[in-house]
Amino acid sequence: MNLQELEIQFSNFLQADLDLDLTRGKPCSEQLDLSNGLDGILKENYTLEDGGDARNYGGLLGIPEARRLGAEILNLESAQVMAAGNSSLTLMFHYVSSMMPVWRIEQQQTNTPIKFLCPVPGYDRHFKICQHLGIQMLPVRLLESGPDMNEIAQLIKADPMIKGIWCVPKYSNPTGLTYAATTVARFAELASHSGDHFRIFWDNAYAIHDLVEQGSKLDNLMLLAEDKSNQDSVLMIASTSKVTFAGAGMAFLGSSTNNLERFEDYLSSQTIGYDKVNQLRHARFFQDPGSLDRHMIKHRKILSPKFALVEHKLLQLRELNVINWTRPMGGYFVSVDTQPGLAQETISLAAQAGVKLTPAGATYPLGIDPEDRNIRIAPTFPDIIELEQALDVLVCCLQLALARSQQ
Repeated sequence: MNLQELEIQFSNFLQADLDLDLTRGKPCSEQLDLSNGLDGILKENYTLEDGGDARNYGGLLGIPEARRLGAEILNLESAQVMAAGNSSLTLMFHYVSSMMPVWRIEQQQTNTPIKFLCPVPGYDRHFKICQHLGIQMLPVRLLESGPDMNEIAQLIKADPMIKGIWCVPKYSNPTGLTYAATTVARFAELASHSGDHFRIFWDNAYAIHDLVEQGSKLDNLMLLAEDKSNQDSVLMIASTSKVTFAGAGMAFLGSSTNNLERFEDYLSSQTIGYDKVNQLRHARFFQDPGSLDRHMIKHRKILSPKFALVEHKLLQLRELNVINWTRPMGGYFVSVDTQPGLAQETISLAAQAGVKLTPAGATYPLGIDPEDRNIRIAPTFPDIIELEQALDVLVCCLQLALARSQQ
């Protein structure tokens, strides 16, 4: 379509009084309904397998049954997993906070700021943790194989105050890529070159969220790190937020037993323990062999058509040759890269037409996309009709922003 035709189409969307939201990767109501069996599942039986009472205090690392479920998701041993409350983001924030006194001592000695490496485009809430705690963020390019490990190695070698790196290694937010085996192997060696207090935040939020029958495979970082005696540098994070009830699930932190003991001591001044009744509900819900896999297949059947619709709509733009997008095999997002300079304008136009998108720049530290080109699409929450409407608006706005820029 030419500019005039696009302006007419956009005007029609403005008059449609739409109110659609593609901002966050939230599960839809149909997905949440898959876990309604959690209610009443305990049937007044609160006794844990170790004889304890889930209704009482204690057990900061979580009940045995819940730790075993987390180990299944993260592919670890139960002793390496902490089962907590409903937010993995909270666990990550607290862990970074727990390390700040150690890092600040080194900061004072070197008179240089604490730094984290941030593969981009990435997860905005990771970046907000650093921003809140005054940690300087260093963007690192995200390649098809994962973060640019050569760039990472050079940065770490040059600066001992780089103390961590954020990673979403499987179905990365927002690109949907999975780190290659060679990339994971190099991550296992990082601590050998970065000192005792370097931490890899391996946020595996989408570890079991396949969109196809044969999903991507991710190598086990912990096993590889243990072979290099670097297990203390690895923090593996997951949750059931997109598995059961998004606001009433469980979060897991997997690491070495040394790390868990230290972190337990840090948390003990804040809480006696997390919601063990909810942990027991989840453990009972998934206690049968294969039940977790069967549950996730149900999620896949709900979400796959939505991602197929995104692909179908974006294919309308292929002849423009100025827009690229990812085709994830799992996860919750599709990442779109426009011609440089168009993302903010596209998102602004969409907002005027009643379609909310993640703010331009949100996938970069401090909200600054240096090329103003990345747009994150979260297609999971709307129903299929609303999603189609939202995508039609987005496609129109992308074309309109491009056409206007060429005038």
